[in-house]
Amino acid sequence: MKVLLCEDVENLGWYGDVVEVKEGYARNYLLPQRVAVVPSESKIKAMAEEKAKRTEQRNVALERLKKIAEKVEGAEAVIAAKVNEQGHLFGSITENQIAENLRQQGFEIADKFIRLDEHIKEAGQFSVRIKFAADVTATVKVTVVPEGQIAEAADDSAGQTNAE
Repeated sequence: MKVLLCEDVENLGWYGDVVEVKEGYARNYLLPQRVAVVPSESKIKAMAEEKAKRTEQRNVALERLKKIAEKVEGAEAVIAAKVNEQGHLFGSITENQIAENLRQQGFEIADKFIRLDEHIKEAGQFSVRIKFAADVTATVKVTVVPEGQIAEAADDSAGQTNAE
């Protein structure tokens, strides 16, 4: 069934797009929630100007995200956590903690951009992917250290940078 989207729908389409969806999805969700309408020439023409504005806004936002991704690429987040003798955390490091650490360093990162396959549950270094948009990603290094050793980790990473 073809529908005309009245909102941006992730993994489906943008405002003003005519997309093909399963009939049940259209009848049970998209149409009742007014996320989409049955397409007609008059509705498509009425949405054309707003669609152009939104497309321009998306392009500007995408360029901004690309610049942020370039800046954050290769950055390091050092996070202190309670650790037992074997190096396992009491709890885990989540996307929120990583994003908060990067925000404290001055990067504009929303929690939803951080992609972890599973939460970090042990001390060490990890590569974490940040997905800003479908084709805009960056990778950062996350170092988890036992509480009280965060100053030592910062000194070590500064020493490595100066030695290189």
